[in-house]
Amino acid sequence: MRSQWIRWFLGIIASLVVVYLLLLIPNSMTPVLPAPGKDPFAWKRDEYWSFLESKFKAARSAGCAGVSSTIAQRFSQIDSLLGRLQAETLLPTEPVFSEMETTFFDLGVLLAACPSRVGDYARSFGELRGAAKDQSTYWNMNSQTGRDCIYRLLYGGRTAVEEVMLQSPSGIVPQVSVERNEASATPSATILGVEIHSGDILVSRGGAPTSALIARGNDYPGNFSHVALVHVDENTSLVSIIESHIERGVAIATVENYLADTKLRVMVLRLRSDHPALQADPMLPHQAAKYMFERARAEHIPYDFAMNTRDGSRMFCSEVVSCAYGHCKVKLWAGLSNISSVGARSWLSAFGVRNFTTEEPSDLEYDPQLRVVAEWRDYDTLYKDRLDNAVVDVMLESADYGAQLQFNWYMLPVARVIKTYSSILNRFGSVGPVPEGMTATAALRNKWFSKLHRKTVARLLVLAQQFKQTNGYSPPYWELVKLARQAYTSSLKS
Repeated sequence: MRSQWIRWFLGIIASLVVVYLLLLIPNSMTPVLPAPGKDPFAWKRDEYWSFLESKFKAARSAGCAGVSSTIAQRFSQIDSLLGRLQAETLLPTEPVFSEMETTFFDLGVLLAACPSRVGDYARSFGELRGAAKDQSTYWNMNSQTGRDCIYRLLYGGRTAVEEVMLQSPSGIVPQVSVERNEASATPSATILGVEIHSGDILVSRGGAPTSALIARGNDYPGNFSHVALVHVDENTSLVSIIESHIERGVAIATVENYLADTKLRVMVLRLRSDHPALQADPMLPHQAAKYMFERARAEHIPYDFAMNTRDGSRMFCSEVVSCAYGHCKVKLWAGLSNISSVGARSWLSAFGVRNFTTEEPSDLEYDPQLRVVAEWRDYDTLYKDRLDNAVVDVMLESADYGAQLQFNWYMLPVARVIKTYSSILNRFGSVGPVPEGMTATAALRNKWFSKLHRKTVARLLVLAQQFKQTNGYSPPYWELVKLARQAYTSSLKS
């Protein structure tokens, strides 16, 4: 009897070992090739950044009295250039755009040393952004010249404004900046002091490491990782946010739940009031929001890890908005993002991405069909945004040199069991530990990536504080990237 029990016990152990070994077999990987004939955008201005930092140091030494007249001159130059952008129709190759870029950066350096007119600088950027988007209505936003020009002005201008904010006392940064109250006939409500209309688009940046990867991992690295659509009930004025989450697919959230989920920044976009489709039907944005609201209530739409915009049965966050407006015959995303570098393609592929020309959240800021209405941001979230970006930029550099996303191979059987448990929960409408549509291997890679990212950010924070103690100012972004390389190398060794 005892020997029979021992044989039974050993049989169970042997079976478990066999099952464990079978579950250790890795998933096959689809080879990822670089995009033919495409290159990610590159500033190629390292010498200029160093020059700006030297200029900043000189301005700090001179004090506000020594640079006030130059600041006034630069503001005057910007006003003059804005006058041209607002009065003329220009090609993206016109020298006025590069002149505006340089003048705006030069002024930012002076204001970082003497921040009394930071508010004026931010307002100037709002006017610049509006004028540039108006100009771009006449451009091909899928051409490199058009996309490069709008990206340099909008992304570069925001970076300059926020660099000034981060060099200034924290209280000087407004949490909410209302840029333009674009006219809208759709139902509205007030959120955090901003009038929001049904059909408005919320573009945001999450606090997770993968949010930074989404924002930075394309040919035009941006500040945003998530898109959501606002629905305001025409009878009750109840505000709902429609979005797609990795964990549960398309869902409807209250404003409180939306804001409770970590947001490093939020931008409000609205279809411009002179859009031809809006002239024909002023309620079109509400109809778009209502269509997606009702569809989200009526059916379960899983998250689309492949980022395939041609398949509406699954949706990642951008597809919620593009599908809603597409239903009303408005095609948003005038310019699509490419993911061209072999490193970014390889890493995103490891998470399940299969389409490398797609609708990135940051693209919407550059879409000439949309106006920027408002932005939420503050000092602490801006600084975290910068740290996360610098670390991901460095990690993607390493990916271009062949670094692969790792995972603890011995945990794969456990992860697969948890994935099976999650799949059972998904069938009954619940959310499991491993998101629906994500493989067990991808979940382990995500865990490894997030752990390494957080470790590197913690080391970078220490190095940035040391830089500030030594130099008397916070490291500008180009210095932050250099420090991030040190932090990343150290994290890999530990």
